[in-house]
Amino acid sequence: MRSNSLVGAYILIGLGIYFLLQKQGWLPNLGPLLSEWWPLILIIIGVAMILRRRSRD
Repeated sequence: MRSNSLVGAYILIGLGIYFLLQKQGWLPNLGPLLSEWWPLILIIIGVAMILRRRSRD
């Protein structure tokens, strides 16, 4: 059950990294949906979720 609860955090971190790399031009652009800072916000939310989970255990 614990590994399932961290899946969302890892997905958010992965999406954030993907879109940040895309924003830097290292990956192809998939659309105009990107704004300036939201990939970084996804990464921060994911890391916070992981840290909160680990502090509970």
